[in-house]
Amino acid sequence: MSAELFQKNSGKAPLADRMRPRTLEEFIGQDHIVGPGRLLRRAIQLDRLSSIILSGPPGTGKTTLARVIAGSTSSRFLSINAVLAGVQAIRDAAESAERDHKLYDRKTILFVDEVHRWNRAQQDALLPYVENGTIILIGATTENPFFEVNKALVSRSRVFQLRQLSEDELLKAAKATLADKERGYGQWNIGFEEGALTHLVKTADGDARSLLNALELAVETSDGWPLPPGSSITVSIGAAEESIQKRAILYDKDGDSHYDTISAFIKSIRGSDPDAALYWLARMIYAGEEPRFIFRRLLIAASEDVGLACPEAISIVASCAAAYDRIGLPEGQYQLAEATLFLAAAPKSNSAIGYFDALAAVEAEMAEVPDHLKDANRDAKGFGHGAGYLYPHAYRDHWAAQQYLPDSYRGAVFYQAGSQGYEKSIRSAVMHRRDAQLAAWLENKDCQPLSAEPDKEPEKRGRAWAERAGSGAAHGLMGLRDEFFRALFPLRHVNALVLADDSGLFIREAVQYCHEGSVTAIVKSAEAMDRLAYAFNDLEELQRPAIAMAESYNNIREAARDAATHSSFDCIIAPGFLSACKNDAAAIAELAAIIKTAGPELSLGLAEKEAVPGILPGLVKAILASGTMELFYKADADFFASGASPGYSPKKLEAVLTSLELEPGYTGSYRYKLKRSLGAGDIDAWLAPSSAYGKHIRSCLKPAAIEEILDALKAALKNAWIDWPVTWTICTAKKKQGL
Repeated sequence: MSAELFQKNSGKAPLADRMRPRTLEEFIGQDHIVGPGRLLRRAIQLDRLSSIILSGPPGTGKTTLARVIAGSTSSRFLSINAVLAGVQAIRDAAESAERDHKLYDRKTILFVDEVHRWNRAQQDALLPYVENGTIILIGATTENPFFEVNKALVSRSRVFQLRQLSEDELLKAAKATLADKERGYGQWNIGFEEGALTHLVKTADGDARSLLNALELAVETSDGWPLPPGSSITVSIGAAEESIQKRAILYDKDGDSHYDTISAFIKSIRGSDPDAALYWLARMIYAGEEPRFIFRRLLIAASEDVGLACPEAISIVASCAAAYDRIGLPEGQYQLAEATLFLAAAPKSNSAIGYFDALAAVEAEMAEVPDHLKDANRDAKGFGHGAGYLYPHAYRDHWAAQQYLPDSYRGAVFYQAGSQGYEKSIRSAVMHRRDAQLAAWLENKDCQPLSAEPDKEPEKRGRAWAERAGSGAAHGLMGLRDEFFRALFPLRHVNALVLADDSGLFIREAVQYCHEGSVTAIVKSAEAMDRLAYAFNDLEELQRPAIAMAESYNNIREAARDAATHSSFDCIIAPGFLSACKNDAAAIAELAAIIKTAGPELSLGLAEKEAVPGILPGLVKAILASGTMELFYKADADFFASGASPGYSPKKLEAVLTSLELEPGYTGSYRYKLKRSLGAGDIDAWLAPSSAYGKHIRSCLKPAAIEEILDALKAALKNAWIDWPVTWTICTAKKKQGL
């Protein structure tokens, strides 16, 4: 078994090999996968690595990361190169691993460099040993593993994509090399003409190995090298230019360039940019791409990206493909261009993707068919199958409000109607009917099911049902969550801190977004902590959020640090935090301290309810005398304008962001209506002298007017459901540059 990749470097080894980082602390770049708190870093530090595949361009640290793992694991570590090793080498490694496990109860990690170079038979030979746990695989590849590596191996491994290093990271690696006296050039005084080092960094194109090779060539071709320690060397701009060359950009029909170019083509169509779409089309044809492959992707885009916004798109693309089959090249380029331009200019909708949400639901649970949808021809009498089914054609518009989903999927939404083209014309009807169906299971105890028999005005009855239940608090909060994450959009590798979400709604979404980083949540009760720990038990241990309790939010720093085992948070998700902590100065100071110690890329998302004026006066405007009505409206408006209400206006939230020394980003509102049934006790409480609202209203109106308002409100709300508007203000912010 070859272990040459991990032998100790000699003094004559190339500079790039001598300067390889030996620990995670020395590792430069790739913070999105090995930075503090990241999933892979935790797995390495805890020595709980499962099979992984490291994918990325040359010089980004794949082999180096394998060396770090080799130096930190208690498992036995073997390495082979797929270019040199065959099936027999795999079998030898597996036999050795089995023997070591039996004798020493020790796991074996096998590093396979250039794993994509193995053919299918060689990859299949490794699969059973990875599957039964005999071998933990670390595969390294410069190609896309989802195309070049056996799907069975990929499905049993976690794929981490390494990125090209930034210029700042390359400069950091160069400076570390120039300062290192043992492995680098720290024994000499290395200087550079203006622009020489910058040229090396820029033309290295994100490849640390390329940079260090060029640096080695530039330094060690200096006159008189090797020079005595302490000597001065100046690298000229000419030497730098001779030491490194830019890599050619190629179009390899069997490699990443092929997939990257077709990806750019489809994304240009999806982004409705006909100019870019034509450019990438021309580039593919010029490089010799197979036109039928392009038409295949155009047909997919016609359904995936255009869909019901323009239902005729798939017919037009299919016609162009058929015409190309009859014409061929070169004239067939007109059909390729026509199909491309049509899709790029067409209205867009990806609503068909809802099918895959439904498929995921089916895979998770094969739910029972509701009785009223079962076949009534066979078991109607014995089991009641079909009972309660509303025959749509017996109703006006051939539709009746009834449930068609299984009970366990009540309220599930798979199809999201788009707002473009043809789909825009059906969106309103789809949403209205969905609202009416939702009424059957929303949290409203007073809603009774529709009669099984059609009546004279079934659609009116269905509308009334939907109007009484509305979209519900749960759906309003889910909409708020979606709008919040659309505004904040945390990247998948961030370390997120979620505050004031005892429900778990935002925590669950953060886990979905930040699946290569970490999620830490601070809740206010032990009950919420236990419930959420159970709720997230379905996730792998490394992906579960860390949950801690802080009853007063006055010690969230300590709680977050202890739960996460680090303090490197770069995204704070705080829906309702200010309300939950009652704008407590100590809690705000805790938040400010977390922000201050965070990195420069920190992002913060706040969402708070905004007080809505005019609700109560609006309920009685048709009942009260005009004079009293005007006074009531004015007093109500003055109360909310004074800032005495408990809500948070955009201006108030922006003041909080200013106090936190953050740079405001997005500010917007999310609104929905909640159906409420209010009683006399609610009215008395609002207008009581002990409440802030009641005290203010009573200070503006005479006692007789107050009694008149109380009577009018109680009359208006008696046995009635009202639309109660709810407005949330969403704000995002980032750390100011230089702080």
